[in-house]
Amino acid sequence: MHESTRGHLLVAAPALRDPNFERTVVFMLEHNDEGAIGVILHRPSELPVATTIEPWAGRTVPPSVVFLGGPVSPSSVIALASVNLEEAGANWNPILGRIGTVDLDVEPAEVPGLDEVRMYAGYAGWTAGQLEAELVDDGWFVLDAELTDVHTDDPFELWWEVLGRQPGPLGRLAHYPRDPHDN
Repeated sequence: MHESTRGHLLVAAPALRDPNFERTVVFMLEHNDEGAIGVILHRPSELPVATTIEPWAGRTVPPSVVFLGGPVSPSSVIALASVNLEEAGANWNPILGRIGTVDLDVEPAEVPGLDEVRMYAGYAGWTAGQLEAELVDDGWFVLDAELTDVHTDDPFELWWEVLGRQPGPLGRLAHYPRDPHDN
């Protein structure tokens, strides 16, 4: 197995043409010998959080809509939240620094130190060895995640922003045309 990608970003290489993952930025929630799970960070839906998960609506970062986290189990919801680490409690599962998942079965007041939340319907999932094969085939770049990636206020620009902060040739991909025919 490759080194775990948990807590990192998977950024789709320009050659990755799977319509589920083309030009995506995936925050990895878990990656072990059994497989991997992550959420696509930048696909907002038009479904307001207030109409689906009302108690959490006041805690979400704009836009306050449910994001499309991936093609697996689209009726399930995963919440990524940042917390004050000095106050974090049992209803928060840390992944990277202040970023983790929260238990949506509890009220927001039951998550000490809760700061910002974003909701994702569905997730991206890989079976044992599947993600490793895609990494060997250069389908993804494994990059460091930042809190601003998870709570971006401009989700449609995230792929270009993440690549643009990378050094060297990888950073030049930020100039990759949105439509390759424009090249």
